[in-house]
Amino acid sequence: MKQEEKDHSSRNDTENPATEIPLEKLTLHVREDLYRAFQRCKWLLVSESGRDQVEIMDEMVRDFLVKHGC
Repeated sequence: MKQEEKDHSSRNDTENPATEIPLEKLTLHVREDLYRAFQRCKWLLVSESGRDQVEIMDEMVRDFLVKHGC
């Protein structure tokens, strides 16, 4: 296993070492197909960009809020 993979696999999903900003958990209730699509999309973006999944989720929520003028 590469060092990068070891570092990524040993990290907790809620860690945010880049910014050290405390994180909050957001719970959404959606249909099963939407849940699977979200997970797929998130992991594709993580894999393609190499960015942290928390960063990706922050961006997704920010985009949603901007889209709806919140």
